[in-house]
Amino acid sequence: MIANNFWSGRRVLLTGHTGFKGSWLFLWLQQLGADVFGYSLAPDSKQNLFDFVSFAYPDFLENQHCLSNLTDLDTLKDWVQFVQPDIVFHLAAQPLVRASYEDPLGTWLTNVQGTLNLLESLKSLKKPCSVVLITTDKVYQNREWSYGYRETDRLGGHDPYSASKAAAEIAISSWRSSFCGNASHQTPYLRIATARAGNVIGGGDWAKDRIIPDAIQALEHGTPVPVRNPASTRPWQHVLEPLAGYLRLAEVLTSDSSPPCESFNFGPHLESNRPVSELLESILSHWSGEWVDKSDPQSPHEAGLLHLQIDKAYHYLGWSPRWNYATTVERTVTWYRNVHQGLSPLDCCIADLQAYQT
Repeated sequence: MIANNFWSGRRVLLTGHTGFKGSWLFLWLQQLGADVFGYSLAPDSKQNLFDFVSFAYPDFLENQHCLSNLTDLDTLKDWVQFVQPDIVFHLAAQPLVRASYEDPLGTWLTNVQGTLNLLESLKSLKKPCSVVLITTDKVYQNREWSYGYRETDRLGGHDPYSASKAAAEIAISSWRSSFCGNASHQTPYLRIATARAGNVIGGGDWAKDRIIPDAIQALEHGTPVPVRNPASTRPWQHVLEPLAGYLRLAEVLTSDSSPPCESFNFGPHLESNRPVSELLESILSHWSGEWVDKSDPQSPHEAGLLHLQIDKAYHYLGWSPRWNYATTVERTVTWYRNVHQGLSPLDCCIADLQAYQT
């Protein structure tokens, strides 16, 4: 699926490289031989995947690792000019629904204005650059219907996080239409697409208010797993699945003479759309414990039913999920159990990468 020889020596700018998905993509790009540069805030917790995998790359930490905010336009512009990227993956964001209720203005500022700051910084490049901007499956106006959303469905968002990402999609589309081209106010060098995915699971996620970190923390301490919305259905997929889609999308943007500068969904097969309660039961089949319903009718709104149609990614990119639901859960729980028993997180990540590409 991934053209390994394509990535060797490519200069890649990865924003949000200190986050969960960003750390996995950082490691994968290193394994592919890319020349990776990062721009992100520092990890938001003492226990984080980035620290576990980045120590193996001291040159990156010393010379190619910028800790700053997307809202710092001057620093971002300077870093883009320093990196001179061939490819950009934009993962930096405020990624949590519940946190967006606590800081809605910060969420909109980061997710909308931060994305525009990146595009403005890239506009001054005088070389071809492919740009993959990651949003979320929650950009769609959620009607709680039983069939999956297509890329042409209406955008929306009840909560500040979802709305900010939908707004980012609109802003990106406007920016691309306005400033990509051959007119005097435009740039001919950027090829821009957006990627919509969400509800990824996998080893190394310790973020607050996510089901897998909450479950693992409880299991490690021998306490019941608290579950806020057991009946909510989500398209569960291993973190490597959308990352493979992002990599493939970047390859096509770079290599095709008429690339699809559009939006793409990256989700699991239909059988992976399961209620949270079923996910918990699957986890407990690999790690003994119990869960408890902590539903609160006063909690902020979260979508109850959500999944994506992925036909477009299959037909345009040749991408499709490789791991089914059972494998996804097993690989995730096994990663945490192995680390809990003393194995290296880096080695566990590399083992999953190798298994996924086999």
